[in-house]
Amino acid sequence: MPNQKKIATVLNLKEKIKKAKTIFWNGPFGMIEKEEFAKGTLEIAKAIAKKWFCFSVVGGGETVEFLSRVGLIKKFDHVSTGGGAMLQFLSGERLPGLEALS
Repeated sequence: MPNQKKIATVLNLKEKIKKAKTIFWNGPFGMIEKEEFAKGTLEIAKAIAKKWFCFSVVGGGETVEFLSRVGLIKKFDHVSTGGGAMLQFLSGERLPGLEALS
């Protein structure tokens, strides 16, 4: 039987997603390698995928692999395997790899 706190968390996040105009997502919501623990991540992914008027960005290799596996990857506007680096870039931190390209 699913944990009621986990169900409430997913419902809370889905309500926030409904109101969002931009979503940046980095990392899965649990142990996606096991189907019984991937349900929350799948529910969140489906909620974001339904948002046609929302700009959605997903980052992180595990999350990208999961979204590819469940057939939702094309529903996102931008996909990056560099999840942590994506967040660092968005927060204004310097990234040595990008500096080397300058």
